[in-house]
Amino acid sequence: MSRFVINAPVFFGSAAIIAVFVGIGTLVPGQAEALFTAMQAGILSRFGWLYLLAVAIFLFSMIFLVFGRYGDLKLGPDDSEPDFPFLSWMAMLFAAGMGIGLMYFAVGEPMTHFALPPEAEPLSVAAQRQAMSVTFFHWGIHAWAVYAVVGLSLAYFGHRYNLPLTIRSGLYPILKERINGPIGHAVDIFAICGTLFGLATSLGFGVLQINAGLNYLLGVPVSIYVQILLVIVVTAIATISAITGVERGVRILSEINLSVAVLLMLFVLSVGPTTILMRDFVQNIGLYLDTLMLRTFNIYAYEPRPWIDKWTLFYWAWWISWSPFVGMFIARISRGRTVREFVAAVLFIPAGFTFFWMTVFGNTAMYVDMTVANGALAREVQADLSVALFQFFQYLPLPALTSTLTVALVAIFFVTSADSGSLVIDTIAAGGRTDTHPLQRVFWCALGGAVAAVLLAAGGLSALQSATISTALPFSLVMLALVWSLFQGMNADVALSRTLLNGASQAHPASGVPWQKRLALVLSAPDEKDIERFLEKSALPALKAVADELGRRSLNAVVERDAETGAVSLTVPAQGVRDFIYGVRTSEHKLPAFTAFEAMNMGLRYEAHTFFSDGSRGYDIMGMSQEQIINDVLVQFERYLGLVKSTETALLVTAPEH
Repeated sequence: MSRFVINAPVFFGSAAIIAVFVGIGTLVPGQAEALFTAMQAGILSRFGWLYLLAVAIFLFSMIFLVFGRYGDLKLGPDDSEPDFPFLSWMAMLFAAGMGIGLMYFAVGEPMTHFALPPEAEPLSVAAQRQAMSVTFFHWGIHAWAVYAVVGLSLAYFGHRYNLPLTIRSGLYPILKERINGPIGHAVDIFAICGTLFGLATSLGFGVLQINAGLNYLLGVPVSIYVQILLVIVVTAIATISAITGVERGVRILSEINLSVAVLLMLFVLSVGPTTILMRDFVQNIGLYLDTLMLRTFNIYAYEPRPWIDKWTLFYWAWWISWSPFVGMFIARISRGRTVREFVAAVLFIPAGFTFFWMTVFGNTAMYVDMTVANGALAREVQADLSVALFQFFQYLPLPALTSTLTVALVAIFFVTSADSGSLVIDTIAAGGRTDTHPLQRVFWCALGGAVAAVLLAAGGLSALQSATISTALPFSLVMLALVWSLFQGMNADVALSRTLLNGASQAHPASGVPWQKRLALVLSAPDEKDIERFLEKSALPALKAVADELGRRSLNAVVERDAETGAVSLTVPAQGVRDFIYGVRTSEHKLPAFTAFEAMNMGLRYEAHTFFSDGSRGYDIMGMSQEQIINDVLVQFERYLGLVKSTETALLVTAPEH
């Protein structure tokens, strides 16, 4: 049964910081807008360069992992297999790229840059090219590199090191056990604050667009009161989802939403200038690649202009704030993938879809504006970005239907974002636990809605953007530390793999088992009860014997048995390095088939499979005697100590000589 589970310093610390922002917006709404605006201007003028440089580091670090020696490491033990087939996994990454932002900016951003480009002549062919290259830049692989850093950190240290799915776990190679102290608490607080304000910003965009759509369809006035009411209604729906646990219904809605969004894009593609759009798509990719390096580092240092603050730096801060949300999703679905698979897919699959989406809507909108609209669409978008998509649909067939679908799509994205975002925040606030009480998710869901409503009332989108930029600043420093920590951890794992490879000439662990017994085990296919008896009668006593001997030598060692899985493990805690763990658990595999009939009816083979703290590949020890298991534990412990020595670290306590 779920219960209240919180990490008190993180829960109350983040709630207090968020309450300060909400309190300012509620108590002094008139002064809040000026305060938030001044805060945003001060941060960007002093630290704008840091956002740009940090995202560049994230991108090049991820690209290095694709081509470097760490790419073959698994997100999980070396013998782990992916939880999902490749095509299903790609589809889920594709879904991760969809959201309120793509609906809000699909027409609005290209048209804004077309009318007010950073460098080109407004409303010119050069402005068209620049509009699409800038839009691609903001929504391309830089954004997904930010998500990849957090996602890879969570996946690597969560699935391979068996650490909780919290941001602090990614700093384990740097901080070791100190991740459970004040520094770790601060890291998770920054993650929660950034995620919640990033969520509030997305909800703010969604509310503005829903309000604009209802105004177009039903004449509902565009006002702050309507927008706050929409926040309350949609947050209430997300809260009901959190209380009742109707995740299956929300998931079905999400899948339908994704399908309808793709159909909407295909509709625009078919009724728009299809051939021109396909030609533009190819050209846009070329423009994006041609300007990629310059835009990565271009902060307009020699010719300052507010455009960079309003667009690029805001986007980078938004992606950084939003990264724990997207990162946790892609980490959860990526166990068993290699680092190379993960990074390459995360960088290019969602970005590729986003590029096509922006081309279909953005280039069609510019084509319409330069032909039938005669500049009217650009003027409408400049006046109010939230109405861009609805004004655009007026120039296409079935505008009432497409506008209605858009409102419904944004509303569902709103609900699923609020519900899922509250789950991510609750997981971090609970120290990585997911079996928490539903009321905890309700709290974070309601708080996210309250933040969106208060900041909208206090200053509209500018207040939301200011809060996002402010909270993203400390988290960008955390992410830089995550990158360094990832390379530290991967380097240690590669060093361990080489140590094991150098020792590969040693006899196989099972070589001590007589060959007749090994053959009998192969042919008899032990069942699950056989493995349970082996763990109870042989493995557990052997581990206890080793633990007792280590204890006599002043080394703390703990033997545990998992009540649910029956797995047994010996742990020797260490300081400055990963603990030594030798564990044995039940694993199952398909039996080999020698005929077509057997292939149709084959059962399962069970093994007593070892596992270790470093995620290295385990093996079957079924059939070993207690003495043989003890010897195998000592072989692994000797290798562990050799790695400790080679990396110039030490155990918490060194055994005395006897």
